[in-house]
Amino acid sequence: MNAVIKKVGLYAKKSHPDAAQLAAEIRERLQKEQIEVLMEDSLAEQVGQVCGYAEAEIPALVDLVIVLGGDGTLISVARLIGDMPIPILGVNLGSLGFLTEVTRHELSDSLDRVIKGEFEVSDRMMLDAVIRRNGEVVIAHTVLNDVVINKGALARIIDMETSVDDAHLTTFKADGLIIATPTGSTGYNLAAGGPIIYPGINSLVITPICPHMLTNRPIIVSDQARIQIEVKFDDDVVFFTADGQVGCKLLPNDIIEVRKSASRTLLIASPRRDYFEILRTKLSWGAR
Repeated sequence: MNAVIKKVGLYAKKSHPDAAQLAAEIRERLQKEQIEVLMEDSLAEQVGQVCGYAEAEIPALVDLVIVLGGDGTLISVARLIGDMPIPILGVNLGSLGFLTEVTRHELSDSLDRVIKGEFEVSDRMMLDAVIRRNGEVVIAHTVLNDVVINKGALARIIDMETSVDDAHLTTFKADGLIIATPTGSTGYNLAAGGPIIYPGINSLVITPICPHMLTNRPIIVSDQARIQIEVKFDDDVVFFTADGQVGCKLLPNDIIEVRKSASRTLLIASPRRDYFEILRTKLSWGAR
């Protein structure tokens, strides 16, 4: 991707002790190349930058975003960016992430490529999810990883009547249900026994959480599918969660609709490793 970068947005995991220092170093490096750096208010205050911005304001003002933290921090920033075609450089401050592919040791080389506008991006699908209650949309989210319906700690099994493109799939009787993108397939979906889906494959996966019927298995559907789930329960506590970060309580007979979003997340790919190397490293494949 050849791009002229004039303004960069910088986000960081607020609780990480090294984030502010690294942010200051990045700002200094980019400013030497006449690239303006915009930070959210709290980070700007930590590094002594006079002008800070609200988190949601930054994407519309910049050509590229740098995220310092882990996959969770990057996912939250991806939701802020929404449908704006802003590439994200994810820098992991801990171990290698599935999404934050660049390590601190590789940051200098990555910044050089950003400055030159010479980098490749991985185009990732997002999902639009809405909750309908009595025919009205009460909640709407755009997510990168997954949408999850799950019960509270003491709740009973939930009945989730599920259809794909208006065709009845089944009524899942389970602790919950996950609808994940290929990007999100290595998250909660994987922990619940769902498959890993290569990011370039145009599909979604529906995975039940601890199903009552052992024959209920994960199913992969087209990314063009419209998935609808009607939740049926009595007085239990049931939650809807988007990307594991935002959500709400559900009411009986709420309907959750999920489909591919027009929004895309553009991740700057590491030139040093491919997707399969990341899988091998994160999942310790080949270790004895």
